[in-house]
Amino acid sequence: MADIGSLYQQADWKKEKHVPVIDCPDTVKSGEVVTVNLTIGKEIPHPNTTEHHIVWIELFFKPDDDKFAYSLGRFELAAHGASVAGANQGPAYTEPHVAVAAKLLKSGTLIATSWCNIHGLWQDSKPVTVA
Repeated sequence: MADIGSLYQQADWKKEKHVPVIDCPDTVKSGEVVTVNLTIGKEIPHPNTTEHHIVWIELFFKPDDDKFAYSLGRFELAAHGASVAGANQGPAYTEPHVAVAAKLLKSGTLIATSWCNIHGLWQDSKPVTVA
């Protein structure tokens, strides 16, 4: 049986357009709202066509002293140019960029995952210190 973790791909987001990029402060104050921006294809734009697109992005938080990660949000990106007129003829395209507002009470790691309809599962992570 395959392990789901072995299916996730990782790379340097500056060289690979599929890696979720996590933008937020390295240190935040306990209980204050922090905005976490997630982007796929920050340095190299990811295509957003009917044939090749990001389907979803998900964000987790894993506290340093906890066994489990907690889901902060899952974002479905549903518009990729499809329409009754044909592929890439639609009136709307959803860009693979989302923002999450969260309150963190403990230091830990943010983990972002994403799904490309052609190139599969991707992940990245960022440690965050709560002061």
